[in-house]
Amino acid sequence: MPNRLKGILVIFLISLIGAAFGLSAVGTSLNTDIGLSWLFKIRGPIEPPPNIAVVGINGRTPERLGLPRLPRDWPRTIHADLIKALVEKGAAAIIFDIHFFQPKNAQHDAEFAESIKSSNRVVLFEKLDGKRQPITDQAGKNIGWVWVEATVPPMESLSSAARGLGPFPLPKIDAELNRFWVFKSSAADAPTLPSVALQFYSLPVYDKFRAFLVETDKERFAGLAESSAEISDAEQLRALMVRLRRTLSQDPELKNKLLSELKNRASEASSDTMYSRFKSLISMYAGREYRYINLYGPPGTVKNIPYSAVIKGSDPNLTESDMDFTDKVVFVGYSDMLDPGQPDRFYTVFTRDDGVDLSGVEIMATAFGNLLNDRSLKPTGAIESGLILLLFGIVIGLITYMLPAMIGVPLGLIIVISYIVLTHYLFGAYAIWLPAATPLLIQFPLATFFGLFGQYYIQRRRAQQMSDMISHYLPEDAVQVLTGSNPDENKINRVVYSTCLATDMAGFSTMAEKIGPSELAALLNDYFDSLASPLKDNSVDVTEFRADAIMCAWTAESAQVGVRSNALQASLQSATAFSEFKQRNPNYEGGLRIGLEAGMVHVGHSGGGGKFVYSIVGDCANTASRVEGLNKHIGTKILATETVVEGIDGLLLRNVGRFQFVGKTEALGIVEVVAEVDAASSDQRDLCGRFTEAMEIYQKADWRAAQKSFESILSSFPKDGPAQFYWQQCHRYLDGEPTPDEPDIIQMSKK
Repeated sequence: MPNRLKGILVIFLISLIGAAFGLSAVGTSLNTDIGLSWLFKIRGPIEPPPNIAVVGINGRTPERLGLPRLPRDWPRTIHADLIKALVEKGAAAIIFDIHFFQPKNAQHDAEFAESIKSSNRVVLFEKLDGKRQPITDQAGKNIGWVWVEATVPPMESLSSAARGLGPFPLPKIDAELNRFWVFKSSAADAPTLPSVALQFYSLPVYDKFRAFLVETDKERFAGLAESSAEISDAEQLRALMVRLRRTLSQDPELKNKLLSELKNRASEASSDTMYSRFKSLISMYAGREYRYINLYGPPGTVKNIPYSAVIKGSDPNLTESDMDFTDKVVFVGYSDMLDPGQPDRFYTVFTRDDGVDLSGVEIMATAFGNLLNDRSLKPTGAIESGLILLLFGIVIGLITYMLPAMIGVPLGLIIVISYIVLTHYLFGAYAIWLPAATPLLIQFPLATFFGLFGQYYIQRRRAQQMSDMISHYLPEDAVQVLTGSNPDENKINRVVYSTCLATDMAGFSTMAEKIGPSELAALLNDYFDSLASPLKDNSVDVTEFRADAIMCAWTAESAQVGVRSNALQASLQSATAFSEFKQRNPNYEGGLRIGLEAGMVHVGHSGGGGKFVYSIVGDCANTASRVEGLNKHIGTKILATETVVEGIDGLLLRNVGRFQFVGKTEALGIVEVVAEVDAASSDQRDLCGRFTEAMEIYQKADWRAAQKSFESILSSFPKDGPAQFYWQQCHRYLDGEPTPDEPDIIQMSKK
């Protein structure tokens, strides 16, 4: 599989893992605790609906009204006075978030009940008690447990006088409040106070709402109360709400049918205010039993009027407009803007720096406002969230993977910023809650990291492949210089101590005339490959191929025996490898010639016109080439200068004389590298011993005696090249050829 495709699959897998994490309990908590807080803070406070208000009991209320310090000790006639004042100021509904469960002063309770009844607009708080109950089989054996809740209404006289009753439980997830209940399925679908308040507030349009429901689906809604006049107490209101809840929540298609019909009617109406209320009611009844609360802002964002100001009818800190409750739904409860320790408080993202939290009654008013305008938060579903997270991760990952980092990373950041802007816009304009924390904290870092890592991996692979390719042509240290972070071609040029080994493929020209170019190239590559192994095994540093010849070098910063020893071992092993090459290529009749010299050389690039080769330059390399050529003249395979073998043990060597090559001013002692001592045959040992004795006679210029000695060697070893060479030298001198001044030095006239 191509590396690019592998990277894309890895990015898809990582994005899938990130999406799965976002949908897990931990990811959901992250998006709620962190992401939702971000969205609220970015959005900031917003205006609540104008027709809701809070009348708050605070720490200064008792003093201003001359009442006991604790509200539980107040006479209930004070609440009756509050109802009277709110009615006079036009309040459409009055919702009490205060416990009225225990009887107190009978007369006061009666006056309070009468004010509730005569106002015909009060909704009271009821407690919600829950307990775990066993589930039993027919034999009475426990087979499980179930959580059951039941509502506990306020005292009978108040309950019968109220137009509505409802609990207001708040699910606290971790430390921060972010949800509210609309209905409690564990309490027989009991509606909570915000939903009771909405339905009561909507009774003036009930008749038309019922008509709309019946016209849309008569079979399901024909049994509803004929008119709002039939809904005259809290019990009838709850019965209506429970029936509507069960009807609409059990059939999702019914909700869509109603909303579709409602949309058609609203588009034809001159005013859609009534239809907006219908939509809110349908959404309330058909939606999930809890909603994510769309907070309006910090404490006091919903208009908070002091309880004492309403009782007295004025307040120097309030305007006449502030005291106007016309057509408002008023929530009454504990709300103190100055006391962090106020009762009934809840921590939210908008908790003030001084510790003042949102009061329970303001949260109730906020929940009502959410239902009234159908603007509670609408989180994306699991499928939508998963697709968003998956797509987000894939896009970021592919951008950072496919594009250069200088482009991909900034473009990824632009996409992230665009996503933040889109999320903020949908959150503020439509209360749509897209995942925020997981894309930014999980998907973006993961996708960016693996995208860049994939790009880095590919670049590393390419660099390694390039390095491997270059290593076919250059030594390892040169490859490291050229493929490093700061390549400098001048750093590969060095003057070093070296043992140079030159080879030549004897008979190559003849073979080239007999076979085609392709066959010749295959033969040559096989030859080079055969010799490359022993060279590499003996740690050669530089290998240079020249047509059918090889020039290579073992290098060091200074003269070292190991450099020469490795080269000598490589030459013997090359001879063995060449024998195996000939067995594979029986038609090749040529031989191998090797020459070695030690000295200083320049290794590096050479050339011109912008084109270079990596080569070995210096007298040492030139001399090695001349020594290699000497094999052709004296019939040997491996020759080396005395400098190369000096101090090397374990080799069977034969001194073949001193030679002065063409263009050289000084003669060099040349030895034949015959074999390793341990591997040498008796014939090789005998030949080397007899040849040494013959050379001693030759060097004394006793040509006849020397010739006889070489003849004796040839009688035993007729193909020995050096013996033949020196026999011919003696023969020429005996035939009258002038004897040189230094007869022990062979003057070469040819390369």
